[in-house]
This record gives sequence, structure tokens and C-alpha cells, in this order.
Amino acid sequence: MDKITKQFKISNEGEINLKKHDPKFTDKYQKEDSLTILTDLKLEMEGLQEKLYAANKHSLLIIFQAMDAAGKDSAIKHTMSGLNPQGCQVYSFKQPSAEELDHDFLWRHSKALPERGRIGIHNRSHYENVLVCKVHPEYILNERIASVSSIEDINDSFWQRRYESIRDFEKHISDNGTVIIKFFLNVSKEEQKERFLERIEDPLKHWKFSSADIDEREKWDDYMGVYEQAIAETSREHAPWYIIPADKKWFTRIAVSRVIIDTLNTMKLEPPEVTKEEKAKLKECMERLLGEE
Repeated sequence: MDKITKQFKISNEGEINLKKHDPKFTDKYQKEDSLTILTDLKLEMEGLQEKLYAANKHSLLIIFQAMDAAGKDSAIKHTMSGLNPQGCQVYSFKQPSAEELDHDFLWRHSKALPERGRIGIHNRSHYENVLVCKVHPEYILNERIASVSSIEDINDSFWQRRYESIRDFEKHISDNGTVIIKFFLNVSKEEQKERFLERIEDPLKHWKFSSADIDEREKWDDYMGVYEQAIAETSREHAPWYIIPADKKWFTRIAVSRVIIDTLNTMKLEPPEVTKEEKAKLKECMERLLGEE
């Protein structure tokens, strides 16, 4: 397993302190080499995806979570651009619809799970229900849960039950063949500020910015706290979190690609074996094709 995968992996570590994870870290990599490195990684990933599809035994679920402007969209775009779209599914989860609110909080995410042989990418995920909803517990009232009639009912016990639901959900899908990778793109508050200013100054990026982003930025410490707890409560060997430095987008893309490749390699993917009878038929078909005039 590559050094990058080992150093950013979180599994059953206990308490998480994001201040100990440097968002600017790039190891010994240099930006001028990043394009060549990423190109090689894309080719390697492309070959592994083909094996995953052919084997048709596992699926791969990749979850991206981060603060606004951390680079989730660009990480998905640049690391997955070499994949065959037929074997890849991308979902971006926004605020839940009326139909989704009429079901339990995991329903819409369960519906979006990748089929066997495919890679599913979730841009935001079921974790929003213990992240933004924990910073804004009033959102929980929209779910009309029988046991919750007021904000006072959304207490520590409520959140522990929700963490337990997530752990059980991920254990269930893991036991049934879905391999899970969870990325937290760890951007610094200073870098987020620069990216917000860039979006405001560039008319072509205005659509990416909302004044609500500034309101949420004011709750930065609250968000760091809920991320730390969510990662600590739900990072397991079968569903690990990776805290990826996100201040340098070029390094983020390398790190994400490396983790995905290492994870695919652990599956020991092989195409289905061809029987003697099938091999004989293949030989016959070849002879017939070569014998055509």
C-alpha cells in the first residue's frame, strides 16, 4: 500500500483533532510534476476499473465531504476523467426533496448505491445528516420524526443513534460487496477565503458563490467539531475515512487517485475464468473468422 494511503487513512483511531492535519501538506511532490503523475495514475485507474467491471463481484462507493470551496467538484473531475462513464455513477446531493423527507434519512443514499462492477461517487452524502444538520438542528424538524417534536429532543442520544445507523448501513453494504472510501478534503479557513474572493471577482464563477456561504463560514469552528466527531464515530476498517490536504488542489488530486488505486488493488480483481468448453468455442469462432473469404 502506498505511503499516501497509509498516512491519510483514519480507522478506529479514537478522537480526531483536525488541527493536527496540515491542509497545506504536499509531501515531497512538486506542482510541476503533478500533471505527469496524475496522467499515469489515470491510466492505472482506468485499467483497474475495467477489471472491476469484468469481475462483477464488488462495487466501489467513493464519498466526498468538505467545507465549501474545498475542491470536491474539481477533485472528482480531474481524478475520474479517465474512467469509462458506463461503469461510473456520480450523484450530487442537495437539500432533500419532499419525497425524500417522507422516508428515513438513509433512503435516498441507499437508492444511489452503485451496482456490482461499478464505481459510485457521492458528492456530499448521508453524512450531511450528522454535519450540517448538527450545526443546524432545526433542519431535523423537517424530517417529521415521531420521537422528535422540538429542538430539545435533538440531544446527544439522538446523534449517537444516528451515528449508529450510519455505521450499521455501511457495515451492511460492505458485507454485501460494496467497498467504501470516504474522503474529507481538509481545506484551511485562509484558503477558503481566497477561493471565495476568486469566485466573487470572476463573473464566470459567480454561480458557484452564495451569500449563505459566508454565513456558514462564520460557523467554521462548529463545523470542524462535527467533522471531527463524525469521522471518529464512523471510521472503520471496512469504511475508512481519509483526511486529504486540500489547500493545493494538484496534490489533492494525486492523493485521492492514489487512495482509489490502492483500494482497487486490494480487491484482487480478476476477470471471470473461461471454461474449457468456452475456450474451444472461442477457437472455433477464430477459425471461422480467419476462414472467411
